[in-house]
Amino acid sequence: MFSERRVNFRFRSLAVAGAFVLALIGTALAAPAATAQPREVPAAAAGVIRANEEVAFNYFVGKGLTPIQAAGVVGNLDQESYMDPTIHQIGGGPGRGLAQWSAGGRWDTYPGDNLVEFANNAGVDRYGLQVQLDFIWYELTEFSYYGLAQLRAATTIEAAVIAFQDKFEGCGTCHTDRRIAYAQDAYNLYT
Repeated sequence: MFSERRVNFRFRSLAVAGAFVLALIGTALAAPAATAQPREVPAAAAGVIRANEEVAFNYFVGKGLTPIQAAGVVGNLDQESYMDPTIHQIGGGPGRGLAQWSAGGRWDTYPGDNLVEFANNAGVDRYGLQVQLDFIWYELTEFSYYGLAQLRAATTIEAAVIAFQDKFEGCGTCHTDRRIAYAQDAYNLYT
């Protein structure tokens, strides 16, 4: 009984410590104020964000999107996940990965339209950057309601951001100004 309590206490202590670390990480990566000022993140995280942004930007340009349209996608993904394909929604919500696909939905449940099945069929880790970019492209090209036509029609960064935000992301509180600022930043960096 005493050793069982000690084990439970250790698990509780680890859980509290883990929650504290996650809270610190969440605070460090918190989104900027609604004024869409450049984000302030730790230097190590910024390097990963930038590297993943550039890969994603070039991926979508390589698929035939214009640099403006690709930047619109990247700005949205920055807002959703800081370009971290391993991220789970802060606060324990259902969002997973780059586009914050919902567990119980597009992440792992919808027949023929879920990232877990897509990754398993490809024999790769669902948390990989490349498979998540491939899945975004799959959804855009296979399901018209995710807005590829609207995205391709966009000729401004704002229009590209809004097309992807409204059709693909379907966000609740979108923070469009942040998405536009991130997209403009990506466009300036990678063109």
